[in-house]
Amino acid sequence: MLLVLAGTLALLGMANDTTHANRLLLVAACDFALGLVAIHPAWARAGRHTPAWMGLPAFAVLGMSTWSFGGSATGTGPFLVLIFAWAALHFPRWILLTYVPPATLAYLVPLVLTRQPPLVIGSAFVLMPIALAVALLIEAQARHLREDRERLERIEQWRAAMMGTLAHDVRTPLSTVRLVLEELKTDAPPPVVRMLDAALRQTARINRLAEGLLDVQRIDSEGRLQLDLREHPAAALVKEALAHVRSTDADVTLEIGAGQTLYVDRQRFEQILVNLLTNAFRYGAPPVVVSVRRHGSFDRLEVRDHGPGIPDQLRNSLFDQFSVGGTEGIGLGLWIVRQLAVAHGGNAFAEARDPGVAMVVTFPAAP
Repeated sequence: MLLVLAGTLALLGMANDTTHANRLLLVAACDFALGLVAIHPAWARAGRHTPAWMGLPAFAVLGMSTWSFGGSATGTGPFLVLIFAWAALHFPRWILLTYVPPATLAYLVPLVLTRQPPLVIGSAFVLMPIALAVALLIEAQARHLREDRERLERIEQWRAAMMGTLAHDVRTPLSTVRLVLEELKTDAPPPVVRMLDAALRQTARINRLAEGLLDVQRIDSEGRLQLDLREHPAAALVKEALAHVRSTDADVTLEIGAGQTLYVDRQRFEQILVNLLTNAFRYGAPPVVVSVRRHGSFDRLEVRDHGPGIPDQLRNSLFDQFSVGGTEGIGLGLWIVRQLAVAHGGNAFAEARDPGVAMVVTFPAAP
């Protein structure tokens, strides 16, 4: 971009300096040619510092530009500083130091050839230290940012690995514990049954946490989830999801038109609806109403309960990770719902009702 800009300015300079039009045209041609070389895809496959070689012909063209303008470095001086700034963003300081001799020659030689006065030639002793100082400052900041980014990437890799391992490994022994508790419950007296029920509820909570962590890890690692988007009858999708809800939570009313369809990934939609229903049963009150309707170019899934509504302290963080409204939750369900909705191209949000709250998920309608 710098080279193309320099070539463009050389062409514009021809209008003000017709006596050196041929020279300026040559400078513009060289700038554009270097610009084409600079954007070639081969640089991406080259060594990390290989593109630094582009600075040498760029300095040469800047020197030619100074000579073409009859020794005036008013326009080429700033571009020389910009080349140093570009190099500082991408290369280590030793490359910046090696740039100093060729850059100095590119600045001084045209001034000498055009017999500029000593005062003009001496400006190199001001410009070059300034260019180098600016470049070293930029290089230091860019290096610190790269190191911080690499450190954060390493931390994120370890975090993801630990979360995935924990979520996978905890489920196997947890299944054994649950089976043992259920077996003990069959012949236990009522006081023991109550204690076993409490233990089973906690094992179920740990299992939900493990499943939630796996979903978080899957979403974080894949970035953009791969979805199998197809058009499905909305009523059938909702009824399939209801089969995964506990029978004691079956107080659900459906409001879905006979011809209503949804363009979704079946598995992910089921995950969204089960999370919303679980949230409604845990924090709301019956009846729970599930409705699907078309609204413009989006289909709108709504799960409404008739409970106390959203606590004030959660209104701004309801869909954040680990945002918990009670002792039973783990704070991942609604976050996962929003991530899956966004992956579909829609969104998830809450709307206050009197009484209760409606959790709304939108999906783009079928194309």
